Amino acid sequence: MKRILLLILIIGVSYSQYRDIPDVVTKVATTAGNWLKLETGARGVGMAGAMVAAGTGVSAITYNPSSIGFIKGSELYYSKTNYLAGISHSSMAYGTQVTPTDFVAFHLFSFNSGKMDVTNAFFPDGTGEEFDVTGLSLRGTYAKILTDRLKFGVSIKYIRESIYTTAMQTVAIDLGSNFDTGIYGIILGMSVSNFGPDVQFSGEGLEQQVADTLSVDGTLSKLTDEFPIPMSFRLGIKKDVFNDSIHKLTVAMDGVNPIDYVVTGNIGLEYSWLETAYVRGGTHLNHDTASFTMGAGIKIGNIFVDYAFANYGILENTNQFGLRFGF
Repeated sequence: MKRILLLILIIGVSYSQYRDIPDVVTKVATTAGNWLKLETGARGVGMAGAMVAAGTGVSAITYNPSSIGFIKGSELYYSKTNYLAGISHSSMAYGTQVTPTDFVAFHLFSFNSGKMDVTNAFFPDGTGEEFDVTGLSLRGTYAKILTDRLKFGVSIKYIRESIYTTAMQTVAIDLGSNFDTGIYGIILGMSVSNFGPDVQFSGEGLEQQVADTLSVDGTLSKLTDEFPIPMSFRLGIKKDVFNDSIHKLTVAMDGVNPIDYVVTGNIGLEYSWLETAYVRGGTHLNHDTASFTMGAGIKIGNIFVDYAFANYGILENTNQFGLRFGF
């Protein structure tokens, strides 16, 4: 009888330990610089980020560097986003057509967490000092039209993130292509983002005062672990459902596979009237918080003005504005 009770106890304990483990164990919070995965560009946000095949111009560089292969002449772009919990980010970009088949662009993305209180074990409610987390990504992009159906692009970017008095920096590469299949107007897009070495934080915030018997200057620096940056693979498809001289309806779908999360999906729609007024919508699939999106745009001469709204479920909604100039 005792043996039976002991067996039941062992089974019960074992079951209680493992019953709550999910079927899919993700790698959330195992990479540095997660702000590199933020969706940018008012048109892209309005279409729920379904941009790897549908993106055109400098505003879509973060999704697919080959998107600048659609530039006619030159483009200048700026966008501003009020994100969640006081976070904000902005983008500035310039791209130009160098030859009939060669294109170059420069893109700057900046991120700011907003002010936060500095706390420690002695002052858990704050020391009276404030800090913020900032991120910066500066990239140079080159794209080439290889054939009448295939465009290829590559970005080399410098990345830096600062947290209080510590920082990390590195260099990474993005690769992408846009391929017109010639089958029912279907366009395929592919990109790999944030391919680069692991990063490590350093700085004054890791220095600790010690006895001069341990260090000549009385300080030692703690060593942090190395972490990868959030490399992601995107595969997308785009098709114009109808396209005449007045109306145009575009449908786009992306699959996104980051190294620190499960596979997610994006579906976006864009309707344009006379290629002057635009209405957009989309939704995220298999995402924890991101839900539906909406957007609109208008073209006045060579100036494009775009707006996007994104719903994040139990979190706040976000708004993004973008200006694009063609010349």
